[in-house]
Amino acid sequence: MTYILAIDQGTTSSRAILFDKSMKITATAQEEFPQHFPKSGWVEHDPSDLWSTTAGTCREVIERAGITAADITAIGITNQRETTVVWDRETGKPIHNAIVWQDRRTAELCRELRDAGKEETFTEKTGLLLDPYFSGTKLKWILDHVDGARDRARKGELLFGTVDSFLIWKLTGGQSHVTDATNAARTLLYDIHKGRWSSTICDILDIPMEMLPEVKDSAADFGMTRSDLFGREIPILGVAGDQQAATVGQACFEPGMLKSTYGTGCFALLNTGDTPVKSENRLLTTIAYQFDGKPTYALEGSIFIAGAVVQWLRDGLKIIRDAKETQPLAEASDEGQDVILVPAFTGLGAPYWNADCRGAIYGLTRGSGPAEFARAALESVGYQTRDLMEAMNADWEGGDSAVLRVDGGMSASDWAMQFLSDILDAPVDRPEVLETTALGAAWLAGMRAGIYPDQAGFAEAWALERRFDPAMDSGDRARKYDGWKRAVQATLSV
Repeated sequence: MTYILAIDQGTTSSRAILFDKSMKITATAQEEFPQHFPKSGWVEHDPSDLWSTTAGTCREVIERAGITAADITAIGITNQRETTVVWDRETGKPIHNAIVWQDRRTAELCRELRDAGKEETFTEKTGLLLDPYFSGTKLKWILDHVDGARDRARKGELLFGTVDSFLIWKLTGGQSHVTDATNAARTLLYDIHKGRWSSTICDILDIPMEMLPEVKDSAADFGMTRSDLFGREIPILGVAGDQQAATVGQACFEPGMLKSTYGTGCFALLNTGDTPVKSENRLLTTIAYQFDGKPTYALEGSIFIAGAVVQWLRDGLKIIRDAKETQPLAEASDEGQDVILVPAFTGLGAPYWNADCRGAIYGLTRGSGPAEFARAALESVGYQTRDLMEAMNADWEGGDSAVLRVDGGMSASDWAMQFLSDILDAPVDRPEVLETTALGAAWLAGMRAGIYPDQAGFAEAWALERRFDPAMDSGDRARKYDGWKRAVQATLSV
């Protein structure tokens, strides 16, 4: 019996998924953990929660499947990106809570760096914008605010890592302080062109380079788990940040291939091959995956509110009890009403990057009700995705991608995916396996172990569940998207 254990450590829960030798899911275990909000705009995790839920779900999924660790060939890890942990090299004890990717405490520092003319240096080397989203300024904050931390780091007593690094350290009993290129590329500290940590940026942020992990390929030897954890040592052979793992899981291996993941937010990645494309439209240049020391690059766009807009209908407006109710409501809505919802509840992400604007609704009439609100909510995700696609096509000479591959919870809605196809005027492909993030991590490990196919074989094994083809009249498409753009501009100007 041969299995690959995929660890999917997310923002609100940790999951462990066992894949068999045919890359089919055998068993799953999941455990949520607390979120900590010490101040407005601050978001933290207790690193011990990240570790205990990861180890616990791994043991649980092995038990559920009725197997032993001897049946597991390798482990693949995918993780929430940018979340920052600093721990003691000797004891493994964190010196502060993990600062989560959503945390905004370093906004003022980012403004100061921009005002000092530093953003171009950061963007040129890392492909990222100066934003609290990324790990670099979070790490600086910890070193600035924990007594003696910077001196201890210079002496080699402290280690930094994103969640993957911390978990690998714990899994291997402190034998491996490593990360992969996709996670390194999200730290604001990694030169994605030279493939190494940037001493220039570390100097600007006053970060001792002694605390940074070794950067490896996405499929590599990351170390062996402690034998006492699961009953025997298991090699860790694959690692990728969650959105990159989803890109791999969708087999987006050719330049021009594009995937979009619809969870709480939405993250779209466009494979640009061996060429890092500098965005003129405030998208991010990042690493999609790295094999044999050669990175494959991507343009990435982030939408803050996707599935969360449906949660708002349920928890805020209380006009639905379950997300599934949005589809029949949207189908029953009055098509003569052009109600537009701009879900800028926490600002707007790419390509606008405006953290200060807030949500707005346009086009209400006396006849507007729950059905029209549901339709506007689902349509807002399609409009925002088109914003990303327009920016990507403007940035990349090989633009006008033919097909969008989708995954994540909202991709299960036929109505939302049909509208997405209509507003993009492009086919939308939904795969049979929607657990693409875990699948990507599993494939990386299984491919490295030699039990899963290579890229070409994996791409061939990708299976389509349904294709949505555009059916909207071109005039209606243009009119609706023009209304959206006017609504966004009105929202930004308030």
